[in-house]
Amino acid sequence: MNDPLRTALAELLDGLPSKEVAAAVDRLIANYRGDTPTDAPILRDRADVAAYAAYRMPATFEAVRSALAAFADAVPGAAPGSHLDVGGGTGAATWAVTATWPGGRDVTVLDWAEPALALGRQIAAANPALRNARWQRARIGAGLTLDPADLVTVSYVLNELSAADRTALVDAAAGAAQSVVIVEAGTPAGYARVIEARDRLIEAGFRIAAPCPHSAACPIEPGRDWCHFSARVGRSSLHRQVKGGSLAYEDEKFSYVAATRLPAEPAPARVVRRPQIRKGQVLLDLCEAEEQLRRATVTKRHGDLYKAARDAEWGDAWPPAGSAS
Repeated sequence: MNDPLRTALAELLDGLPSKEVAAAVDRLIANYRGDTPTDAPILRDRADVAAYAAYRMPATFEAVRSALAAFADAVPGAAPGSHLDVGGGTGAATWAVTATWPGGRDVTVLDWAEPALALGRQIAAANPALRNARWQRARIGAGLTLDPADLVTVSYVLNELSAADRTALVDAAAGAAQSVVIVEAGTPAGYARVIEARDRLIEAGFRIAAPCPHSAACPIEPGRDWCHFSARVGRSSLHRQVKGGSLAYEDEKFSYVAATRLPAEPAPARVVRRPQIRKGQVLLDLCEAEEQLRRATVTKRHGDLYKAARDAEWGDAWPPAGSAS
């Protein structure tokens, strides 16, 4: 995790009783996956927001940063001059954008929870690239009007919306942005929301930059599997205490789509499962540009490609740049 963000979160929770924060986290975990009306934010007050920031910001940051890295690889040189983060809460996605493309830009964060915006503004003071960001309260859903932006991010928001509000939000993002990156939980339901958004973005004239190697229909049969990835999240001692874990890390599962109106060069294929390394061979489950899923076996006789396969990670483009398949 970004060191200034880690420090800012530690300072945020300094002095708060750990049992109180842990209890708030437990309540948020129980509520966060449920059906929540868009006019009733889950984060009700500063205590809730502090707990949420400690519990979710590191994982959201890593998931969004992973999605942005894949997008940046497919759209080289397309560093956004403006960023609009819809439903951004305490601003994890804004930190991920600045980690992907260092330097300042026009940044606006929209959210319905004023306590989240206030805390996000406070945390952002530790990041020079975000010190001029605007934090604005807005109801996310139908009726939302978005100002034009090079990049619109929507992370872990669609799960909180009704079907009608999800449609309205994706359409608003498509109308305002050159590029849209949407991240959801790596569950079958999260993947279904991402696919729904992906279809609407394609209908609006966007091309898919990542993770898909094409803009055709997803080859995964609905109900049989789902596309998701994993980002490793380093835990501070404080983070482990709040989340009740003992490991120094956790793995955040997420689904995403990155779409753009800009020229894009999607990966030839994407590793969609954790590679299986066996004696003398590596098994790679790939989503390919030919609109199909395929298991590839890479052996020692493939030379440098075998070495690359042993280093390949879930979510990577395949084959690596500069190599032959």
